[in-house]
Amino acid sequence: MVLTYRGAMSPEEMGDFAMKTFRLAVAIGAVLAAGAVTTLAGTASAQNSGLRPNFGSVRLRAGFTPDPYTVSIYAGGSIDAYTDTDLPGACVGNISDAPDFSVTYTAGRLPLAFRAVSGSDTTLIVNGPDGRWSCDDDSFGDGDPQVVYRRPRSGKYDVWVGVLGGGGAQATLGITETP
Repeated sequence: MVLTYRGAMSPEEMGDFAMKTFRLAVAIGAVLAAGAVTTLAGTASAQNSGLRPNFGSVRLRAGFTPDPYTVSIYAGGSIDAYTDTDLPGACVGNISDAPDFSVTYTAGRLPLAFRAVSGSDTTLIVNGPDGRWSCDDDSFGDGDPQVVYRRPRSGKYDVWVGVLGGGGAQATLGITETP
């Protein structure tokens, strides 16, 4: 994950940024000491993939059309993924308890990518069929996130779209095989 900061911080923001940077460094050190990988397997304490997705679900097979498959959602929630969950440190943004959307996917030979596009700074948290969590903030450009599975598995993908800075925002979630 690459974090890019564009702009000046107030002393209050700098203190908060320094504290989060310190917490992240401690977490990374603990992960490296334990010999763990950057994707976390298991259940996050605040996310409940057993709940009905806020904005529905879809079944897609490799080669689906239209590509991208898109759905309008309202991103965000009351849970701070960074401070209120045991998700990996790269998982940031305010999210809901229930997934925003669920995709049951039958894999083929193509990659599978999830993207969120919004006028606000959104994040993505995806729980894949193997129970591993993948998170992103900004790799799709312009503050938009993207999670790519180069060799996706068949099964259920639960997706949360978060918002940095709290609140909520209109967003479009895109699912594509052409990342």
